[in-house]
Amino acid sequence: MNIANAIQPGTKEQLGEALLDLARARKTIRLGGNFTKDRIGGPVRDAKATLSMAGIRRLLKYEPRDLTISVESGMAWNELERTLAEHGQMLPLDPAWGGATVGGVIAANQSGPLRRLYGTARDMVIGMTFVTLDGQEIRTGGNVVKNVAGLDMGKLLIGSFGTLAAITSVNFKVSPMPPASRTFVLEFATLAEAFAERDRILRGQMPPAAIDLVNWGASQTGALRLLVRAMGTAAVAERFTREFPNARALDGDEETAVWREVRDFTPQFLEENPHSRMLTTACSLVDMRAVAEKLAVANVPFIARAGSGAVYAHYAANAPLVTVRDDAEMMKKVKHMFDPEDLLNRGRLYGYI
Repeated sequence: MNIANAIQPGTKEQLGEALLDLARARKTIRLGGNFTKDRIGGPVRDAKATLSMAGIRRLLKYEPRDLTISVESGMAWNELERTLAEHGQMLPLDPAWGGATVGGVIAANQSGPLRRLYGTARDMVIGMTFVTLDGQEIRTGGNVVKNVAGLDMGKLLIGSFGTLAAITSVNFKVSPMPPASRTFVLEFATLAEAFAERDRILRGQMPPAAIDLVNWGASQTGALRLLVRAMGTAAVAERFTREFPNARALDGDEETAVWREVRDFTPQFLEENPHSRMLTTACSLVDMRAVAEKLAVANVPFIARAGSGAVYAHYAANAPLVTVRDDAEMMKKVKHMFDPEDLLNRGRLYGYI
């Protein structure tokens, strides 16, 4: 989205003033960072003003020895990744949109293949600040890993798609980069074979860092790819190699390329198909095969986080309607508490609230 005409504060104080002015005028607000994820989570309706957080982007504090970092929400995620990599550290969320802002990644609760080993944003965020529509700044959590006081309010903002308040900064606990990583590519002709191998891996003694099943981009020898990533010491990588004697093992640039392909698939698909949508289904590991089979029959490309219970379906057109969530009433109450006039990102979260 072109944000040249957006209101773009440079400080949290300017942000508070902008939100307060818009709220007093009862103007509906399109809130975002770089607006990379407009095509997921449902569109914003009837926005009279656009407010971008991309100008609030400083590195606030980084303590590599303490494995913590604090950044403003407008910093690009790939810039945050580069900063950590210089110190041999990482934030293993690996979101699909690397050019998204930190606040956008957290507001959309984005996570990637490594969620099986490292978890999601709620496991890595140890504190945040946000500004409400009345211009107030609220702090939650802290700047050390063991300080979790007040984190629950911050958790409300994770996955809120900007419908509650504007995140201004986020404190993370970070992880050391493992000394070794290797990815194994296994190809199958049927989902039954792929899930049988998935089940065998999950029963094993060596838990993989990531295990994704995709039904696109396969070579001539198979229609499905199971991508299994081992991370840890060199000995761990070698032991996994012995576990998969018939798999194609990838290291270095080849490994980076295959996971970049997975990371980039969703944004590229949405860009190439103007009427497309990506829908996420959370399911048990037992039920995942049935979900995947329905998508395969309909010829819908998918990414299945085969070890953590999420399936990302990509519809070029005619995506099914999103059903109302079981917790919709509670979400409405929270929305009313933060935004009683329904001004922020009206229509996001598929209109649940």
